Amino acid sequence: MAIGTNRTIALAAALLAAGCASPQAAPPTTVADVGVLSESIPYPRGYLAAEDLPDSLALLPPPPAEGTAAKAADQEAYARAMEAGEARWALAASDADLGWPHVVQGFEPILGLSLSDGSRPHTEMLLRRAMADAGLSTYRAKTHYNRVRPFVENGSGSCTPGDEAALRGDGSYPSGHTAIGWMLALVLAELMPARDDDLLRRGYDFGHSRVICRVHWQSDTAAGRLIASATFARLQADPVFAAQRERARAELAQARDGE
Repeated sequence: MAIGTNRTIALAAALLAAGCASPQAAPPTTVADVGVLSESIPYPRGYLAAEDLPDSLALLPPPPAEGTAAKAADQEAYARAMEAGEARWALAASDADLGWPHVVQGFEPILGLSLSDGSRPHTEMLLRRAMADAGLSTYRAKTHYNRVRPFVENGSGSCTPGDEAALRGDGSYPSGHTAIGWMLALVLAELMPARDDDLLRRGYDFGHSRVICRVHWQSDTAAGRLIASATFARLQADPVFAAQRERARAELAQARDGE
């Protein structure tokens, strides 16, 4: 089931209100153990407490201003996106869906195994909680700048017409979708370094889908990757993340041994 933009925005609000799960001795493997964001959004909380998340407003410069070369580059990228073929447009529409397990299924062919069939619970929880941290980390800058999205500024449509009303009121900079896709790629590349180039390419393309969709500027996606990278760096010091990462590595090693 797809998460519409209304739910994505509500997800961020719930994260801000609920904070994150406190560290536990053993890494939890179920949503019930982790806790959910809210009754209406039953998705697992992240690893990091709100005060430990990167400050996107402090880390990022303001979005490109009118009349600058950076804004011209954004508009050029928008124009190129208008020329995307049917297959790329369809992929961009698919990448807009942040629902689990759909969001991770584009990475599965690279690994040659399922990340969402229940057989690797630590891997699934590692990815799902890291996603939450990445998405939440974008919101301080996003709400501060409240940048107008390209389909609004240019008077065009997007690849998700049903989301457009909500997107009009949700800031464009940085891109939360991009941060989530890049976080998935970073975590998976750390787990499976032999396939890191392909995983990172898929993570990049996931973010670029937002440009193809006309719902984010190119600079929004670059900022989203930066914030995801900063969040990933913070996660390295979190003991629960580290413990779960090692168990995820063991799950994937067992899968490789069984090939």
